[in-house]
Amino acid sequence: MTDENFDEFTTPIDDRYLEDYTEGHRYRFGEESVDAGEIMEFARRYDPQSIHTDPDAAASGPFGGLIASGWQTAALMMRLFADNYLTSVASLASPGIDELRWVRPLRPGDRLTLLCETTGVRPSRTKPDRGVLTTDVTLINQDGDPVLTATAMNMVARRP
Repeated sequence: MTDENFDEFTTPIDDRYLEDYTEGHRYRFGEESVDAGEIMEFARRYDPQSIHTDPDAAASGPFGGLIASGWQTAALMMRLFADNYLTSVASLASPGIDELRWVRPLRPGDRLTLLCETTGVRPSRTKPDRGVLTTDVTLINQDGDPVLTATAMNMVARRP
């Protein structure tokens, strides 16, 4: 996804239903960031590898410095996704994320922006009150470089 031609929703997040998502529309949201302390705190609890928890060890490691856990990167993506793109009134659940990739490391001080492209809006054949929303997500850093890509699937209620 390039930086031009982004769309805007015509309905606010607290009145957004499946019908308010349009296949092919693209959105840009941001920003989130982390510092070294947040990276180490998250990693000590959930991903205790030295590239995430020990700046000295990380400096001589494969990335030449401290990097965030991919799971922390995914959590930051989810924060931006939930706060900006995903409806706050009609989101029912998610059957999962496909093709999750950590494309490049997230480093302390990086500023993150979320790009979303709606790639599927399909009403359910068996439950007429809902459907499946499919979205390609890309989390980019301040230089426009992707740090995470994924395809998100969400079950979303239809407008009552």
